[in-house]
Order: sequence, then C-alpha cells, then structure tokens
Amino acid sequence: MSDLLPIFPLPNVVLFPNVFLPLHIFEQRYRDMVRDAIDGDRMIGMVLLRPGWQRDYEGRPAVYPIGCSGVMTHVEQLPDGRYNIVLRGLERFRIVDEDHSRSYRRAQVESLADAPMNNDDRALVRRLRAKLEATLAGSREGRGVDPKIPSAMGDEDLINALAQYLDLEPLEKQALLEHHCLRLRAESLLELLEIKLIIARTPGMSNVAH
Repeated sequence: MSDLLPIFPLPNVVLFPNVFLPLHIFEQRYRDMVRDAIDGDRMIGMVLLRPGWQRDYEGRPAVYPIGCSGVMTHVEQLPDGRYNIVLRGLERFRIVDEDHSRSYRRAQVESLADAPMNNDDRALVRRLRAKLEATLAGSREGRGVDPKIPSAMGDEDLINALAQYLDLEPLEKQALLEHHCLRLRAESLLELLEIKLIIARTPGMSNVAH
C-alpha cells in the first residue's frame, strides 16, 4: 500500500476486501485523484463520511478512520472528463494522518489484516454462512443478491460481498468493516439480518424502527 493513499470519502458507500465497486467520478478533485492514480499504482481508499458532512463537503469533512483500499480494475474516461471506474477491494486500513497538499485528500495509513482463524473459528464461520444463506432465502433483505450463491465461493468472499451488497444502512456496513475478524463480521451480519426480518414480519414495528 502506498505511503500516501488517495482517499475517496462518500456518505453512503463502504468497500470490503475482494468485492467490486463501480463508481462514477464527476467532481474535479476526484477526477484529479483518478488521473493521478492511473499514473501511479491505481489504488484508492474508500472511507465513510461521518454524520454532519454536509456542512463542509467542499472542504475536509470528518471521516471514519477505518476504510478499505481498492485497485482500479476498469477505467473509462468520458469525453467531458468524467470517469467510470471499478474498484476491487484489497485490504482494510486505519488512517494515521492526512496530507492536504493536493485538491483531493490523501492519507498515511496502516494496514489492518483480519485476525487469523483456527479450526474452530473456520467451522463456526461455515455454520454462520449456512445460516446467512437460509435467512436470505426467506428475507426481503436479500433483494438484489443472487439467491443461488456459488458453493465454490469462499466464506470470506461471500461474507464480505453480502456485507457490501445487502440493503443495510451505511453505519451498519461501517461497523461490519471495523470488525477485526471474519467470525465477528459474520455473527454481526447474521444478527442484523435476523433483526430486520423480525421487524419486517411484525406489524407496526417497521414504522417504529424509522
């Protein structure tokens, strides 16, 4: 990972490792970011804006310190200078410091590898995966997700993909990203889905939840 990683803060997007994210780049500062990334290692870090970002969006609004780096696997420059890009998530990171010498934000970051799993952890994650698949099969929260999840898809890739693609609140996704191990991420994801399923099936609760 670069010493200074370009970071792209958004209010509603959380990237997870080994998951793909299409983005449309139109602001001039982020066009600069993409152009510089193309000339460099093609890496960009996605971070979530903290609540209240609207007051200083044109400046440097506060972000959550933990994000995920991604490498651009596809870049299309449009005639007017905008870009369509696709990022593939690489690894989680924590922001240590920021550099403000360019139009866009760059950060000094430290990598955050998931904690290693033992055999018991792997067995538990496998059971959690089965529960997630069963829960999604009968839940409207699974809309937009292919119900026929490939059995060959690894547990880590599946859990991270569900965390990114499911219809969850940005802060819920951020909390999932911040978990330091796959087991905790899978447990929390299953708990979120079960709560949403209960709310969806209980008359009147959906109004209370909002």
